[in-house]
Amino acid sequence: MSRPAKGIHVEAGTGIPLFSSSRSRVVLADDHPDVIQELRELLSAEFEVAYSASHGLDLVDAVARLKPDVVVTDIQMPFQDGVESGRQILQRNLCGAVVLLTVFNDRQLRDRALAEGIRGYVLKVDAGEELIRAVQTVLAGGTYVSQGAVQKGR
Repeated sequence: MSRPAKGIHVEAGTGIPLFSSSRSRVVLADDHPDVIQELRELLSAEFEVAYSASHGLDLVDAVARLKPDVVVTDIQMPFQDGVESGRQILQRNLCGAVVLLTVFNDRQLRDRALAEGIRGYVLKVDAGEELIRAVQTVLAGGTYVSQGAVQKGR
């Protein structure tokens, strides 16, 4: 299957282009539907949310199909965690950047994620505008770590 052009909105789970947009495309992953809904509402003002996955294996499959610009994923998910999913996505060159969204303020976990090539680490308590800044930063080629993770990480 060929990759939809950047900015093509694809109906979730179908691969069918619906309309074109110039906004960067994001795929979300979290195993809690209410969190996915909140993330979708937050990010859709700035980015095109092309798909939302509920577990790590679905995430990798969706990213392989849709080739988004950025993935925003929870770390702790069923079947495969966000760090491993991110590693596979980046190793296979399926998207440009991965941002982890997590409740874990843990220096070792953060460092492991960054060593795997993941360029964003955002604490869920810092989400909101900080998540938007993280996505913007990784889209521009930078790395973003929540201020709270820098200050309080073990």
